[in-house]
Amino acid sequence: MTERFPLRLTYRRQLTASVCHYAFLRDDGQPLAFHPGQFIQIHFHHSDGHQTKRSYSLANRRDSAADADAAAEIVVSQIPGGAGTAFLDGLNIGDRIMASGAHGTFHLYPDGHHRRHLMIATGTGISAFRAMSPQLGHRMAQDDIEAVLLFGVRTPLDLLFADEFYEFSERFPRFRFVPCFSREMPQHPRPDDRQGHVQAHLAAFEPNPQTDSAYLCGNPQMVDACTSLLKSAGLRMAQIRREKFIPNS
Repeated sequence: MTERFPLRLTYRRQLTASVCHYAFLRDDGQPLAFHPGQFIQIHFHHSDGHQTKRSYSLANRRDSAADADAAAEIVVSQIPGGAGTAFLDGLNIGDRIMASGAHGTFHLYPDGHHRRHLMIATGTGISAFRAMSPQLGHRMAQDDIEAVLLFGVRTPLDLLFADEFYEFSERFPRFRFVPCFSREMPQHPRPDDRQGHVQAHLAAFEPNPQTDSAYLCGNPQMVDACTSLLKSAGLRMAQIRREKFIPNS
């Protein structure tokens, strides 16, 4: 059985009308070790009394998995009637919950594995890439690698952590942030803004099995569509890491 540990809510901020950003401290004084891109599970009792859990990618920006900071950040899509949504919405600052983890293999390939990282996210799937950004920045400062992050949202109001990624692209010129808007473009589009779903624009970046690794995080339909496109371009499954975000009831 996976060890559980206590977390205490220290911060909450509404990012959009339906997405909330939470921050916790581990309440037993122990560090929360994880690889950026992994997720934790939050354990709680459903309204009918039975015990359940929900999985959330860690959104922390850290320099390494060995960081002793005990903070845990998650970004949550608020689903009307959802048990996880109701539980987290009902928390007050200082409340204590139970969690386990970190879990999963969705993290950057080892140093030197590939020259270019193709990163594709939709919705709150951007959390994992926010967590990866310090590690990615360190690699880009040390080595001649490139990265492209395609982020699929409906409207400009849904563009989570945009200021952080724009600032990151200014510090690291070999990083491109490419928002893809499926319903409404910004009033004043930037050069890398795209109209449509991310899978409609991935081919334009010419995935290359000789140089690329790919990371897909978010909507299952997007993950499957991009996987098919990448495989058609010659990438092997060993070059593609995937994390599907399935809405919790």
